[in-house]
Amino acid sequence: MLALKNIQILYDRAIEAVRDVSLEVPTGKIVALLGSNGAGKSTILKAISGVLYQEDGEIMSGSIHLEGEPISGRSPRAIVEKGILQVPEGRALFATLTVEENLLMGGFTRSRAEAAEGLERVYQMFPRVKERRTQISGYLSGGEQQMVAIGRALMGRPRLLMLDEPSLGLAPQIVDTIFEAVMSLNRDNGMTVLLVEQNAQLALQTASYGYIIENGRIVLDGAAEKLRANDDVQEFYLGFSGGERKSMRDVKHYKRRKRWLS
Repeated sequence: MLALKNIQILYDRAIEAVRDVSLEVPTGKIVALLGSNGAGKSTILKAISGVLYQEDGEIMSGSIHLEGEPISGRSPRAIVEKGILQVPEGRALFATLTVEENLLMGGFTRSRAEAAEGLERVYQMFPRVKERRTQISGYLSGGEQQMVAIGRALMGRPRLLMLDEPSLGLAPQIVDTIFEAVMSLNRDNGMTVLLVEQNAQLALQTASYGYIIENGRIVLDGAAEKLRANDDVQEFYLGFSGGERKSMRDVKHYKRRKRWLS
């Protein structure tokens, strides 16, 4: 469905955030993009969504295609109308609007009837959101805001749903609820998902394929179960070595590889 090829992204035409990144998100699959803070994960999502300009970012080379059609350089609205919806890191709700008003903002490209149907789908998926529908969004808990943010994206009937750090700062029980919803959307509705996460264990349990990015470059990729079994991933990203839990500062001999194919 989605293909990035040899993407290079600069901020202020001086700071290179992403270099020569290529990745694919097949139709109907969940693909994880993993890496530490500042690795370039969110920049890639912003490039796909067409909002790099908001931070003086620019795609300098490479291409982004949706089902073979180039989308680089298109407006954010045009990309949304193509069916690519993003749930940004930090939720980015309209804090002074009610929950339902936030949801309806996500369905701005849909008819009134489609928006009403969308609301019912969101409320069925997240009953807590329905309970809070008349409340001001800024007063919700972090977990409730994340549910609203995902619901707002779903109002646009995405073909590709992009999630930027959906587990960040949330209690484990809320994280479980959100990831169960994501897996249900994929399993029951065939929704394609690009998942950006720092929680590698959770992401690789959810996705079928994963990419690991460091300093703006893809350094490892492969099927999720094979990445989980990879010694470097276990030691550096999952915190295991020799069957024992290790902290990041204890890791001495991580070998960075360009690609992982075996």
